[in-house]
Amino acid sequence: MKLFTIGYEGSTQPQVIDRLKAADVELVADVRAVASSRIAGFSKTVLGESLKAEGLDYLQLRALGTPKAGRDAARKGDVATMHAIFNAHMQEPDAEAAFQQLRHVAGEKRIALLCFEAEACGCHRAVLADRLAREDGVEVVNL
Repeated sequence: MKLFTIGYEGSTQPQVIDRLKAADVELVADVRAVASSRIAGFSKTVLGESLKAEGLDYLQLRALGTPKAGRDAARKGDVATMHAIFNAHMQEPDAEAAFQQLRHVAGEKRIALLCFEAEACGCHRAVLADRLAREDGVEVVNL
């Protein structure tokens, strides 16, 4: 089973959708804590409607987003601190429940985790993907 991840930094919405479709993704799991964006086409409602128009499902999992302190650390390039903050966040019941929902959906559909950062290694989605790889044996493909 494959799990895809994608970041939209430096991309347009059509470019992201084309990459998702080329990978045969069925559902986009938006793992941003704040599902709004200053980049056209990537706010929750517009993105969800655009994906639906292209035959892709959309699921927003806000509880799997990075807390503000983690986002601030990531903006400063401090990935280690961001990961530490995010890992602590994942111990919270809401985050764990959302992760179990993600795990369930990943077992049923071909999904991609979506966040802002272009490089997965600098994003919390890598932590989520690595956990699914370790615990469920999924193959992670960063688009």
